[in-house]
Amino acid sequence: MIYKEEVRDLFSVPEDYYLAHCVSADFGMGKGIVVEFNKRFDMKNILQSKYPDYLNQYTRCRIGGDCILEGRVLNLITKERYFHKPTIVTMRIALQKMKKICIKYGITKIAMPTIGAGLDKLSWSTVSDQIKMIFDDTDIEILVCKLK
Repeated sequence: MIYKEEVRDLFSVPEDYYLAHCVSADFGMGKGIVVEFNKRFDMKNILQSKYPDYLNQYTRCRIGGDCILEGRVLNLITKERYFHKPTIVTMRIALQKMKKICIKYGITKIAMPTIGAGLDKLSWSTVSDQIKMIFDDTDIEILVCKLK
């Protein structure tokens, strides 16, 4: 694994990067960087139309973390509802599922913001440790794009 953190605009990375971000199982997408993902990729409408019963399945099964690939966007589902907060456990499960997707589809470059550390209030150092641990045995490059 190659892991880098840079101060840069996430949406300025080359097209060969897949973009990862966190969403809730209800696909609320009303605050934070998800608003920009929705504006650029129409992600809320795509997820709601392709997975209309996702929240019910998530709630019924108590998945606790998931990842959905749509286009070049990896949607890490780390909480049930938009107003909930994720835990490091749900983040870890979502990251593990993202790793499986990357291996399955040959994805070798991921760019992401400091996931879970903004509105979701997780410790960035704890989340970045999880990322490094989970992806350590892969050839995947992870670029974390930080705000100035």
